Amino acid sequence: MNPIIKVTDLSKQYRIGVREVAYGTLRESVMSGLSAPFRRLRRSEAASDENSIWALQDVSFNVNPGEVVGIIGRNGAGKSTLLKILSRVTEPTGGRIELYGRVGSLLEVGTGFHPELTGRENVYLNASILGMARQEVEKKFDEIISFAEIEKFIDTPVKRYSSGMYLRLAFAVAAHLEPEILIVDEVLAVGDAAFQKKCLGKMGAVAKEGRTVLFVSHNMSAIRSLCSRTILMQQGRKTMDGETGQTVDRYLTDSIQDSSNEIDLDILPRPIAVDDTLRLQRLRIINGSGLPLVRAGEPLRFELEFRVNEPVTEVALGISVQSIDSVRILECRSSQDYGSIQALSPGNYRINCRIDQNVLSPGLYFLGVGARCESKHLDWIPEAMTFEVYSDATMTSLWLEDAKSCVRVPSEWTQPQTINEYAETT
Repeated sequence: MNPIIKVTDLSKQYRIGVREVAYGTLRESVMSGLSAPFRRLRRSEAASDENSIWALQDVSFNVNPGEVVGIIGRNGAGKSTLLKILSRVTEPTGGRIELYGRVGSLLEVGTGFHPELTGRENVYLNASILGMARQEVEKKFDEIISFAEIEKFIDTPVKRYSSGMYLRLAFAVAAHLEPEILIVDEVLAVGDAAFQKKCLGKMGAVAKEGRTVLFVSHNMSAIRSLCSRTILMQQGRKTMDGETGQTVDRYLTDSIQDSSNEIDLDILPRPIAVDDTLRLQRLRIINGSGLPLVRAGEPLRFELEFRVNEPVTEVALGISVQSIDSVRILECRSSQDYGSIQALSPGNYRINCRIDQNVLSPGLYFLGVGARCESKHLDWIPEAMTFEVYSDATMTSLWLEDAKSCVRVPSEWTQPQTINEYAETT
């Protein structure tokens, strides 16, 4: 099978602090043309100095038709730069890309939309950019608008759309206009939970139709469920390309070794609209290592800081643990211990949670946090932190490394005893 995407030694360099040149006179333009060869020489010499950075360096891979490939890595690893080059938004500094199919991409909210045009006009504009005839668009138009759920606003200029409306329409256009290659960046993170699920379902359907998908995300659950193969990027280089489960495990393990046992929650995105009455601010795993590690069998201890902006009543805070396959394993709420918190005045607060019966098997887990007020979400971050439960030599009699279950509980077993009936029959 011939690849539909071929990337060979791809590199991209950015120069820091370069200013845009203002419009000049005719004389300046002529002199600029005459001196161009010398400027290019100076640029090539300066390209290696400390005022430039390499966003990508010598990245190579092939993608076959019908593959769904995930691209993961930390912020600044080069993921978005790679997708921008593949989408022909920016040019590479070096290397070669071969694309054998029509590309539909969703890199940022409203990418490719003209703010003064209506939603309807932008659908046709995007289709023409993809090289589609008007008749092709008309066959898909109703389906696009239905998916985006903006029927009432389709003839409204998109500059008046909310970010959510922008996103719904942009994804609907990218996914429904039948590109051979669909490229989706982390932009889906700004949508609500229901829309994210809808988009993931559509990308899965696109893949089953035999089209190729490149998907960048920090949501490891989505990567695992959607992608059969995943590429790991680190500091502009491809460090792993293989089966998704193994690549995600490598990424999470590396992240844990380089991370802290506490995290600033203010900087994390929320999957749903939250109430500003109460804001979760910081989460910490209480241990002595400074790393997000918990020894198997030892108590789980967490510290949560939050800010109350307006008086609030009947509050409950919660901690949840889920596997990297998005299986919710346990959830503990403050209300289970002493009931809801009757009233909180504006101010900063700290609350601790201790789980003595740590029955988690060794492995990687997501730690989620949330706060509720009666029946309403105040704040919620389902995957706030990744942490690891580990075992050591003193625990091997109980915590077997090769077991695959999420939890393990102590149990009592008798010694084998001969059954008389069995002995008589033999």
